[in-house]
Amino acid sequence: MGLKIRRRARLRRKEVTDLVGRLLDEFGMAIPIDDVPIDEAEAGPHRLLLRGEEPIALVVGDGIAPTVRGLLAFPATKRAATVDMGAVRFIYNGADVMAPGITEADPAIRERDIVWVRDEKNRQPLAVGRAIMDGPTMAREERGKAIETLHHVGDDIWRLAEEET
Repeated sequence: MGLKIRRRARLRRKEVTDLVGRLLDEFGMAIPIDDVPIDEAEAGPHRLLLRGEEPIALVVGDGIAPTVRGLLAFPATKRAATVDMGAVRFIYNGADVMAPGITEADPAIRERDIVWVRDEKNRQPLAVGRAIMDGPTMAREERGKAIETLHHVGDDIWRLAEEET
């Protein structure tokens, strides 16, 4: 049984502007503020931002993180870590991202930042997580965990959009 959306509430325009502005500043994601309503909702332990029925972002503490579907709909230009194809299947299974699998990382990434992970061949988003190392370190380091995975393709948050339709 997957997650169910509970306590869905329409956000005020000012809140939407603020959250969408943060996604633009932090990730370079251009999300239009248009007629599509943006709601905040709970789903299991998560707080989500929904654009229509699509979960586009997660509220993580006082931070905000795009969902993988959000990244697919509104491509990000910042805070990406790229992994080699050998790492992809582990990330699909929810594993944390190990430094040896990272081929490149945005040098602006700081430790504790929310980052997104993409594969090197298709450059498609695979996961979102919290950086354990800064960008230059994760790109260079040969051992250790670089990113703690918070959300990945195929997990409950990913499947939420499929169940809603």
